[in-house]
Amino acid sequence: MDDVKQLVAAIKKGDIKPIYFLMGEEAYYIDKISDFIEDNILDEAEKGFNQMVLYGRDVSIDDIVSNAKRYPMMAERQVVIVKEAQDLSRTIEKLAQYAENPQPTTVLVVNYKYKKLDKRKALYKTISKSGGMVFESKKLYENQVPDWIRRVLKGQGYDISPKAAQMLVEFLGTDLSKVNNELDKLRIVLPEGTQITPEHIEENIGISKDFNNFELRKAVGERNVVKAHQIAKYFADNPKDNPMVVSVSLLFSFFSQLLHLHGLTDKSPRSVASALKVNPYFVNEYLTAARNYPMKKVSSIIALLREFDVKSKGVGSNAVPQGDLLKELLVRILG
Repeated sequence: MDDVKQLVAAIKKGDIKPIYFLMGEEAYYIDKISDFIEDNILDEAEKGFNQMVLYGRDVSIDDIVSNAKRYPMMAERQVVIVKEAQDLSRTIEKLAQYAENPQPTTVLVVNYKYKKLDKRKALYKTISKSGGMVFESKKLYENQVPDWIRRVLKGQGYDISPKAAQMLVEFLGTDLSKVNNELDKLRIVLPEGTQITPEHIEENIGISKDFNNFELRKAVGERNVVKAHQIAKYFADNPKDNPMVVSVSLLFSFFSQLLHLHGLTDKSPRSVASALKVNPYFVNEYLTAARNYPMKKVSSIIALLREFDVKSKGVGSNAVPQGDLLKELLVRILG
């Protein structure tokens, strides 16, 4: 996020590069930067003749170069934006010849989503040498997304509880565009200054605050058999919204962290939060679970979760309903 802020700040100051090659697994920032350039480098009067949006599936590298070499009409510069440029991945290196000597009055923006340039090849090296910029948008790890949510909301005058942020991540995953779309829904219905709670998430996005993978993890950690089986029944009744493979993955991550926790010499809350890369708000849950599950038990549960991960994907389960599989898994973990 800091790299994006610096890039945007530089453009605002007039430090505009001839080429912006935006690549990487996380499409959200690629879209944000491209949209900012599209909206801000030219004024409305200049855009009609001097701003062009091309799509990788419809053009060749030669088409892009031809448009980039045009001179602007009654303006200081023109902007050429290539969206979905990953469709040109087989020929993208041909752009290196243009990058060696880019048109100084053109701003060429290439959106190369879900892929990366080979840094050993000519195009990557040439863009940097010629004064252009290669921006890599890296996918966030799951444990980084709650903090990203908090920072985004803080910048817009909102706050969010740790549990509410975790609910969003567990329901939506690490796709920032998806997460941001749901945050937009919340911002529409909630006044600025609101702290977003699990209740807000349940009411406006439809994620149950009581029956979700976050609560399942907590119930298992506490060895709360009744609560864990209530959640399993809810999941069995709503299988499309609660696929078992997600539950198993989350529990596997949880018990892997517990194994790490057992190996720590310093089990103070601050040390645990740092070592496990979790929000300090959740540290007590991990400490409680570590007391309930000795290291030997944790190791056996991890092996069990590997077995059920395979079964949840249809291997060796003899068409057992996923709800029944989850109930069996919980019996064996909590037994």
